[in-house]
Amino acid sequence: MRAVVLREHGGPEVLTIEEVDDPVPGPDQILVSVAHTALNRADTLQRQGGYPDPRGRSIEIPGLEYAGTVAAIGADVVEFEIGDAVMGIESGGCYAEQVVTNSRQVLRVPDGIALRDAAAIPEVFLTAWDALVVQGGLTSGRWALVHAGASGVGTAGIQIAKAIGARIAVTCSSGKADACRALGADLVLERSPADWLGALQAEVPAGVDTILDVVGGDEADRNFRAIATDGTIVQVGLMGGGKAPVNMGLLLMKRITWVGTTLRSRPLERKLDLCQRFASEMLPLFESGALAPVIDSRYRLDDIADAHRHMESNANVGKILVDVEA
Repeated sequence: MRAVVLREHGGPEVLTIEEVDDPVPGPDQILVSVAHTALNRADTLQRQGGYPDPRGRSIEIPGLEYAGTVAAIGADVVEFEIGDAVMGIESGGCYAEQVVTNSRQVLRVPDGIALRDAAAIPEVFLTAWDALVVQGGLTSGRWALVHAGASGVGTAGIQIAKAIGARIAVTCSSGKADACRALGADLVLERSPADWLGALQAEVPAGVDTILDVVGGDEADRNFRAIATDGTIVQVGLMGGGKAPVNMGLLLMKRITWVGTTLRSRPLERKLDLCQRFASEMLPLFESGALAPVIDSRYRLDDIADAHRHMESNANVGKILVDVEA
């Protein structure tokens, strides 16, 4: 099969396409013929050598999500048949024509969602739902704050908050504000150099109940001031840096819960449980139209380097998809 292989780390030019051996499914696995994959910030970090694949494979193939059809089934798999349209997350290996995955981690493509759009769903909607609802405790009537509201995780977070009846504020650059409002954001706050914290406190003086932060850095201290008493901050990424001074007094005084999380390195059983719960609770919302993938652009697999350059320009609103099949 054809796959994007990392033989060295560096800029987008190190992404090369090679012929590698086809993967073979084990008894509880399925082999997916990948039609489409998508970019995530973790992919660019992995390419640079800063976020290695935890599986430790001899051939390093990036890619955390896929959409395609079932090509082969392990002996113990009963819930899928060859030809089923599926999507899902993996710890790596999805920049390829085929991927092997545990059958309990596989999601069916919802009715009404085209296969070519489905790769925009798994990673960002699972991440946003897990951070806001499962770990962040967001419920109807409460306020959430999501940083980088026009990102893949941000656009998913806006929709999830509105679907469960919560209110949501987002930060973003000024050029992406209208896109966030169109998705339903109740309050759109321009990031630096604007004073997003002051604007938020003027609208939500008691503070927000849940914060999903992919930025880190200096936003950490502002998050402490933006969060409500007994609120939860879920740290999903560190685009702004991994170190920053914070007012630890606020952590105690407000009884803040500050959670660090990743999907990629989570133990398999926990990922399987999360995917099963997501299938029952969230996939019906795609079929009803309450949730929908937000797609910024598409690239061919042969143009994977250009796709990475586009992501690193920070110009995208929503997901950058890669068409693997010809």
